[in-house]
Amino acid sequence: MATTPRRPLNPMDAAEALFKPTKKVAAPARETPALPNTKELVSIKIDSVVLEYFQKDGPGWQDRINDVLREAMTNS
Repeated sequence: MATTPRRPLNPMDAAEALFKPTKKVAAPARETPALPNTKELVSIKIDSVVLEYFQKDGPGWQDRINDVLREAMTNS
């Protein structure tokens, strides 16, 4: 009964075996639930005039945007 050797005997085959891509099964993405009442860092695109409107009163503009979004969420 002839069996294939575990290691290639030909140096070219050995070199190709070293660089042969391996197929790994990707781990399923686990979504971690956000903690209640915490803020998350996100990136969104807002019209420049809208951004200027909230920034004109100085620091706290992100909180003001959050307040407006929360109000819109509860009123819908």
